[in-house]
Amino acid sequence: MITPKEALSIVFECVRPLKATRKPLDEALGCCLAEDVVADRDLPPANRSVMDGYAVRSSDVAKCPCTLRLIGEVAAGSAARPRVRPGTCVRVLTGANIPPGADAVVMVEQTDAADGLVTFQRKVPAGSNIRIRGEEAKRGAVLLSKKTVLGPAQIGLCAAVGKAELKVYARPDIAVLCTGLELRPVGARVRAHELRNSNGPALLAALRSRGYTNISLEVVPDDVGALTLRIEHAAEKRNVVLVTGGVSVGKYDFVPEAVAQIGATVRFHGVAMKPGKPLLYATLSGNRHIFGLPGNPLSAMTGFHEFVLPALRRMSGMPVKKCRPSMRLPLDRALRSRKGRVECVLAQLLWKKKGPLVRPLKSHGSADLVAGARADGVVVVPASVQELPAGSLVEFRPWRAHP
Repeated sequence: MITPKEALSIVFECVRPLKATRKPLDEALGCCLAEDVVADRDLPPANRSVMDGYAVRSSDVAKCPCTLRLIGEVAAGSAARPRVRPGTCVRVLTGANIPPGADAVVMVEQTDAADGLVTFQRKVPAGSNIRIRGEEAKRGAVLLSKKTVLGPAQIGLCAAVGKAELKVYARPDIAVLCTGLELRPVGARVRAHELRNSNGPALLAALRSRGYTNISLEVVPDDVGALTLRIEHAAEKRNVVLVTGGVSVGKYDFVPEAVAQIGATVRFHGVAMKPGKPLLYATLSGNRHIFGLPGNPLSAMTGFHEFVLPALRRMSGMPVKKCRPSMRLPLDRALRSRKGRVECVLAQLLWKKKGPLVRPLKSHGSADLVAGARADGVVVVPASVQELPAGSLVEFRPWRAHP
């Protein structure tokens, strides 16, 4: 077996970003930019008021109280340009362009207005309450660099500079194949020797929560011929095939044989980690990838977050360093682990006054989906470590898209 670190390195060596495509702005959330986004004009494009008040010459209000004549108004979006001359002022609303001649804005709360006159109670220096043209960015400046992942704020910025369409990396199409004679539909009655298919819905939810929506799901029986055909068919239509179950060395573990029969190259089979040891990774020409995940739910989810999701992110254009995020956080309580394999221990993220902590959770094994549902992610315990006292800094890898 190879180490998890070695396994991930192999995945990144084999996975390549998909080709870029153009998408409307309202479909680009979560995508990775394949181009720089630049400012089409200065931001802001003119000197603007940051609040409701009066545009003045700062020299006119150097001694207060003083009274100036009101000569006009400029609202946000108005093209009006009344010139502020000595002894005059102009009412401005938040976001309005500063009229010519003015060099400061006095907030309305510091004034009294009546009969076309405004009395100012407090002096302000030049530049007060004004956003200066180009102070955020100059025309032509790179605002978002290539490979930036587009969140809500980034989408808003693209809208502000007129990017109705964006060049982004395509996202992979994914097939999920769940194997097992014992698997039954979610709504079916089950007998003692049967299981409802939980891996399929869990993987679909994990994928969709990260923005991967072009997914197919199918249950395949434990038959090497049928499995071979389904993997081959899925690999012809999809960039990535995820198979759950059938990857170990049991009598009905046919995934390795099926993968070999379709001509895929097995890059590794077996990783020195717990849970998820039997994990398989294979490749086909044309940047196509097959992951064989163990059938136990926690093993499948561990393999997904440790290897599959980083691969999908890399295919979507993300830089390698951002494909598997983690945090260094202190333990809420002591943690024991067996030496020999890297262990991914279920953990909750706790928000305390002094900052976030992680609390290891008890689990009854890799099939314990009840414990998995309580977890926010895993603490990664190195293979050489047997005990970590409370307060130890550990590597926490989040599983929830929105903790």
